[in-house]
Amino acid sequence: MRNIPVDLSALSFVCVSAPRPKVVNQDTGEVKTDRNGQTVFTVGLSAADASGRVELLNVAVVGDQSVTIGEVVTPVGLVAFPWEAVLGGQKRFGVAFRADRIAPVSAVSSSDSSASADVA
Repeated sequence: MRNIPVDLSALSFVCVSAPRPKVVNQDTGEVKTDRNGQTVFTVGLSAADASGRVELLNVAVVGDQSVTIGEVVTPVGLVAFPWEAVLGGQKRFGVAFRADRIAPVSAVSSSDSSASADVA
């Protein structure tokens, strides 16, 4: 499957739904895990560009994220990837999103400034 990196430079993100474990089987309640057995969570984000266009994204991320609804965040390492599946006898397809982590903007800004201070 091909991962497509997402350019975050022209976008701002706000958490619109709290992190929740991703369920792979609604009947059994089975929760999705990664190769290492860690739980995969889904975080709902709104992505807005400078022209005011807003899209809603569900982003998969390993481990519970320390973000709350309404918080301005950055999806670190955000990638998009196409998917297709046959569900209920019908072929479905779309684009899904995954990130390494979802970080509050304040945490990203402070770590960036401390990194630049180390360089100087």
